[in-house]
Amino acid sequence: MNMAHIYSFAPIANKNAEILILGSMPGHASLAADQYYAHAQNAFWRIISELLQLDPASPYEVRVQALKSARIALWDVLRSCKREGSLDSMIEADTQTANDFRTFFRTHPQITHVFFNGAKAEACFRQHVLREIDDRARCYMRLPSTSPANASMSYARKLEAWRTIPLPSPSISPPISLLLQSKL
Repeated sequence: MNMAHIYSFAPIANKNAEILILGSMPGHASLAADQYYAHAQNAFWRIISELLQLDPASPYEVRVQALKSARIALWDVLRSCKREGSLDSMIEADTQTANDFRTFFRTHPQITHVFFNGAKAEACFRQHVLREIDDRARCYMRLPSTSPANASMSYARKLEAWRTIPLPSPSISPPISLLLQSKL
């Protein structure tokens, strides 16, 4: 079968980002909506909304701003690949091209923690990226995938695992709710 290459999005990040969350490659729903984690059954935005005390029904732009305000960057390991459907298991291994993490980490030097949204993101990073960058003692950790394909784990267990993400101290930055009110 001759499939076209699919391409990931630009990162969501500001210069003060301290945490990076990495997926593998956006699925069809996300690519069609031009938004990270757009599939209605993907738990990513529900989990992030819980962690940041944000209404999960907030517009996409508000959720993106909440990530930035919490010093969280969001990206995908792969820049492009061929894949039939949306499952990570369908990504053709010999078509994977990684994003430019050398430049990303150089322009975001405060990132100290990298969290992988599932096993495929971690495997792709280790295979295509890790040996190409200066890892300068960053903390790397795989979290359970928020994908609906990861149905063997309950939402509550996923949320509990994702609570390991170190959020900014209130003494360092104002609460997200205040930041969002000032943006509205």
